[in-house]
Amino acid sequence: MSFSARELLARLIKCEAGGEGLDGMRAVATVVMNRVHVSYGEYLKYGQGDLRRVIFQPRQFTCVMDTVYGEVNPQTIWSCPPEEIHYEVADWALSGNKLPGLGECLWYYNPFSPTCSQIFPPSGTGRFITRVNQHCFYAPTPLYAQT
Repeated sequence: MSFSARELLARLIKCEAGGEGLDGMRAVATVVMNRVHVSYGEYLKYGQGDLRRVIFQPRQFTCVMDTVYGEVNPQTIWSCPPEEIHYEVADWALSGNKLPGLGECLWYYNPFSPTCSQIFPPSGTGRFITRVNQHCFYAPTPLYAQT
């Protein structure tokens, strides 16, 4: 079954941030849409402004991976049907809204610890901006332009 862009985004929001409250879901949606609209670097080259390409870029979102650390991933966009709130957040993001404070953040991750590293990913292309619930958010450093 082929999902619409709206359906894919709603499923990704639920799977990646369903337990993070409204701000957490909006923060994840902001990062996804920032990747769609970024005007340079890896995400422009790969995604070319296409939400579907951004979501399915290899090794980017755990919820799109069939396996994680060699184990079958039980929590994927295919196994997590969205609820009305996830569609509302998807529509909010698709309308051009962003969660204040995230600016142009292109990455997030859950460190499963009370602190966030100052640089992510390890390549040094992102610097820590803020934490929203369990996720740490990162904006591009000058190194990202070289990707």
